Amino acid sequence: MARYGTEESSWESNAVLSGDTVGLTEVRKLSEVAVSAMESGENERGGPAPSGGPALVAQRFDERLAPYLPEVGVGGEAALSQMVSAVSSGSVNPADPSCIAHLHAPPLAMAAVADLAASVLNPSLDSWDQAPSTSHLEQRIGRLIADLAFGHEHGDTLMTTGGTESNLVALLLAREHFERIRPGSMRLVCADNAHHSVARAAWILGLSEPVILPTDGRTLQPEALDRALDRIDGPAVVVATAGTTDTGDIDPLREAARTARKHSAWFHVDAAYGGFLLFSERYRDCLEGLHEADSVTMDLHKFGWQPLAAGLLCVSDRRRLRLLDVRADYLNADDDTEAGFPDLLHRSIRTSRRPDVLKVAVTFRALGRSGLGAMVDRCCDNTLEIAEHIRAKMDLPFEPNISTVLFRPSAVRSLSPATADHVVSETRRILLERGRAVIGRATLPAKQSAGTATRTYLKFTVLNPWTDTTRLVPLLDEIEDVASSVSERVRKE
Repeated sequence: MARYGTEESSWESNAVLSGDTVGLTEVRKLSEVAVSAMESGENERGGPAPSGGPALVAQRFDERLAPYLPEVGVGGEAALSQMVSAVSSGSVNPADPSCIAHLHAPPLAMAAVADLAASVLNPSLDSWDQAPSTSHLEQRIGRLIADLAFGHEHGDTLMTTGGTESNLVALLLAREHFERIRPGSMRLVCADNAHHSVARAAWILGLSEPVILPTDGRTLQPEALDRALDRIDGPAVVVATAGTTDTGDIDPLREAARTARKHSAWFHVDAAYGGFLLFSERYRDCLEGLHEADSVTMDLHKFGWQPLAAGLLCVSDRRRLRLLDVRADYLNADDDTEAGFPDLLHRSIRTSRRPDVLKVAVTFRALGRSGLGAMVDRCCDNTLEIAEHIRAKMDLPFEPNISTVLFRPSAVRSLSPATADHVVSETRRILLERGRAVIGRATLPAKQSAGTATRTYLKFTVLNPWTDTTRLVPLLDEIEDVASSVSERVRKE
């Protein structure tokens, strides 16, 4: 039987595998098709987001691509061209300066291409014989990141799918740690600014109801933490946040660490957003106390500019990862381990894992710590500059944190709190439905919103180092114009 021959049936001529010389030639050819299709979709969209809103975007997509599973396939080139072009035209573009809503970074081109190489090579990091080089690379990069986080050489880092998985595994490690030294029902203590994944992890693990502490303004109160831990009879895990999703606030890590240590609690820091301020010589002091944590969540698909996913869980003592040990003879047989073949199953709660470390390693080698630090600095500096323009035009409730700034259009100043919130929300939706901008929103309790009863704000999250005021000042003007129109309409209703 001729392999990939033109005389073969349609499925055989299209089922070219990616790993050998023939496959790499096909990957090169199809990559060009995909890039051309992305360019076509980008031109068709013509802005940061598709216009029309959810129903129209879905309708256009179905009209263009149905049936999704035809009886006879159209072939690789046609399928790639059609599908990638449609997805591109219907996607948001996180590299567009007006796509500034979420902790959704534009990925570096070299990291995206490294991700392609990872997909073609397809190592699976559940056993050494499936991933000889990338399992070693993951260990080296993991130790390097742990050294950066803790300032010593005893830690290690797991690659995860993001902050949600990292927080889950951190709580799992804490629970298993206490099961061995201080059995009892572990309690979770965190402030009400903690990411939703923290309470969700407690639920998944079957922990008791979390102790949720009110914040002082927007951050954890060490005194309240001390009182809460005094009332807990048994093991506890304390979760602090370094970079909240809504406001970018950083809890007082040093004080929280000392309080946790006083009560023999496990101290975990969710630094998915703010963790890689560590790259910056100028902003890393914001993380004072991070090195005292038992575990730290960080995401390189935020500050790090990696394609999804590039989550991390750092532990200060690498021996604690052995709490995840599991035996599966086909993957980590005892005699293989004794013969020197690395056991990888303690490095994740997953089994099959793609080599996300490759794109990270390429980025680290290409930019170095100084280059990554410069990108972090640029984002934070640009946010401060943008805030000054907002202050001159609109309402700025408080100074920005990290690279997040909240604001309200001046058009809502004379409206009642509920009406103002409606106008803010409607302004955001109109710009999104028009495909003009992707802007975030944050709803804060009254105590966090400059002493007023207002709650809903627009939000810029600057993760693009090339987004500066020359790009965003016109967007601010457009936001004000839309808010004024909505306010006028609401007044007439």
